[in-house]
Amino acid sequence: MSQKNETPILVLSILITAGLIAGGFWWFSKKSGVDLNAINSGSSKTPQAVSQQPSGNTLTSVQDVPTGLFNYGGSTSWAPIRLVVDPAIQAARSEFRLRYVEPSNASPGSGTGIQSLIDGQLAFAQSSRPILDQELSRAQQRGFTLKQIPVAIDGLAIAVNPNLKIPGITIDQLKSIYTGKINNWSQVGGPNIPIKPYSRRITDGGTVELFVQDILGGEAFSPNVEFISTTTQALQKLAGSSGGIYYASAPEVVPQCSIKPLALGRTQGQYIAPYQETFVLPSECPGKRNKLNIEAFQSGKYPITRNLFVVVKQNNQTEQQAGVAYANLLLTEQGQELISQAGFVKIR
Repeated sequence: MSQKNETPILVLSILITAGLIAGGFWWFSKKSGVDLNAINSGSSKTPQAVSQQPSGNTLTSVQDVPTGLFNYGGSTSWAPIRLVVDPAIQAARSEFRLRYVEPSNASPGSGTGIQSLIDGQLAFAQSSRPILDQELSRAQQRGFTLKQIPVAIDGLAIAVNPNLKIPGITIDQLKSIYTGKINNWSQVGGPNIPIKPYSRRITDGGTVELFVQDILGGEAFSPNVEFISTTTQALQKLAGSSGGIYYASAPEVVPQCSIKPLALGRTQGQYIAPYQETFVLPSECPGKRNKLNIEAFQSGKYPITRNLFVVVKQNNQTEQQAGVAYANLLLTEQGQELISQAGFVKIR
C-alpha cells in the first residue's frame, strides 16, 4: 500500500485511540468521584473543598455530612431558624446530631459563639455579623483560620409604641436618638413625648455590635439608653412606654402584636417599612400579623440589612466538615424554604 493511502488510516487510528482514552478517563473520574476541576485548580484536599453549592434540592441530597453529635452556638437572632430548621435536619439526617450550647459565663451571642468556636468548645458557630479582624487573629494564633458562609438575609427593625404617630425616621435621626442628640419625638416630626431608647448591652451579641458599628459609627450610647437583657423584655417595656424605641432582628419585631415597626429612610421622607403593606393594626393581631417586606430586604431598599453566617473552623478536622455540611444543608432549596418559614429572607 502506498504512503499516500496509509496517512488517512494512521490519522483515523490516532483519533479513535485518543477518543477511547478520553472516554475512559471521563468514566473513571465519574465513578471514582474525582473532581477534575478541583484537581486542575489546585484546590485544597481539606473539608473546605466541599462544595458550598449543594448538589440537590433536599436535606437528604447533601453529601459529606459527618456522623456524630456536634455542639454549636452563637447568635440569639438565629433562634427562630434553630426552632424550624434543626428538627427538620434531625429528621432527614439522623446521623448528624446537633446540640445548641450556651456559654457558661457570658450571654449567648455572635461574639461569644465565635470565641467558643476558637476555644474548641463548639464545632461551628452561628453569627448575625461578619467575623472581626481580632477574631481572625485569635484563630490564627491557635493555628487555623475562620470562614463565614452566608445562608440568609436579615435586617434590623425599629420598634416603637403602637400609639406613636410618626411616619418614620432617617438613619441619621436614629443615630442621634441613641447618642443623645435627639431626645423628644417632636424633634423628628412626632408628638411632644420624651424618647426612651432601649438596647441590649454591646457584649450581648452581634445585633448590638452591628448597630454600634454601622449606625452609631462607633460612638457611645447616650446615658439615657436603658439596657435590658432580652428582646422580649424590651418589647414589654415598649408596650407600656409611649415614647419608647428599640431595635432587634426584623423577624423578632415585625410580627409582634404589642408594638409598631417603624419605617426607616436614608433621606427625609423616603421611608421604607420593614413590613409588607398594608400595615396590620394591633387590634387585628394575632388573627393577622405583619410580614417581612421581603422584596425590600433582598433588593437592599430597606436601609439596615445584613447576612446571617455559619462560621466554620478551617482546621482540617471533623469540625470543619460539620460546619460546611450545616451551611450546605441550609443552602439547599428545602433549607432555604425552612429559613423563609422561620421569618427570614432566602439568600438563594
